[in-house]
Amino acid sequence: MMHDLIVIGAGPAGLTAGIYARSRKMKTLVLDAAAAGGQLVSLYPDKGIHNYPGFAEVQAKKLSERLVAHAESMGCEIAEGCRVLRVDRDGDCFVVGCDDGERRSKAVVVAIGMGLFKPRRLGVPGEEELSGRGVGYVLPEKDKLVDKRVVMIGGGNSALEMAIIADSVADTVLVHRRDCYRADESVVESLSKSTVRCMLETVPLSINGGSRVESVTVEKGGETLDIPADLVVINIGNTPDLEHLKDWGLDLDENGLVKVDSDMRTSRPGVFGCGDVVIYKGKYRQIVTACGEAATAANSAYKFVKKPYWA
Repeated sequence: MMHDLIVIGAGPAGLTAGIYARSRKMKTLVLDAAAAGGQLVSLYPDKGIHNYPGFAEVQAKKLSERLVAHAESMGCEIAEGCRVLRVDRDGDCFVVGCDDGERRSKAVVVAIGMGLFKPRRLGVPGEEELSGRGVGYVLPEKDKLVDKRVVMIGGGNSALEMAIIADSVADTVLVHRRDCYRADESVVESLSKSTVRCMLETVPLSINGGSRVESVTVEKGGETLDIPADLVVINIGNTPDLEHLKDWGLDLDENGLVKVDSDMRTSRPGVFGCGDVVIYKGKYRQIVTACGEAATAANSAYKFVKKPYWA
């Protein structure tokens, strides 16, 4: 089956690209290697989003559900669990090769975020041994945290927001190796109003336990301390898996991100990009930015495919 547009990635950028493409009545297919929603559902489903226009606060998975529902209401086809392996050219169309077969389209939008990313590890003793037995990289649902002792490790927005969520039902400690956070000021302010115990300039040394996590050993001010814990959540970033982009014939920067121009065009005619996977001068990684880029990418794809007189 031939589509006008195939969007690779069903996070906020990919779903928004699909919505805008369908507003132009383009036959649109959105593919995702995992589940629709992207990082909103895979990394922090219970996190509150505070900077998406129109919502003073919205839960990440709720925002994801709204985006998916909007795309489907516009007539987007969404295929989950479909990993794209290659993007080839066959005459006037693209052949998008997936692990479950091929799809064809007249244009492609790459919106894969950071790919099938992996959480960055601390690399301390006990982390690997106790993974899944009290060591995790995503905060469990709140009902699983009640009366637990939680140690959150990290200093960015996600780590602070997860600590605040955990603090509502659990005894929570936040550990960060720097003397200040890299999170937004509004998030830091919310943290200051919580009862989270914050330990800055504190370095994790080991995660301890037998059958399950029992404590975290840290170093602070030259002193070694043990923090009792039932759960350790490590949130110090993600390692992107973008190796396959090298085989898609796209011009990449030194970090493996896709270079685009102001119209979200890549180095391959007919292939456009948006979201965290693309790079240009002044890039600001936010959900709202990704959605704006997606609108531009979809409009550029429309002009490439339909060639309207005004383009």
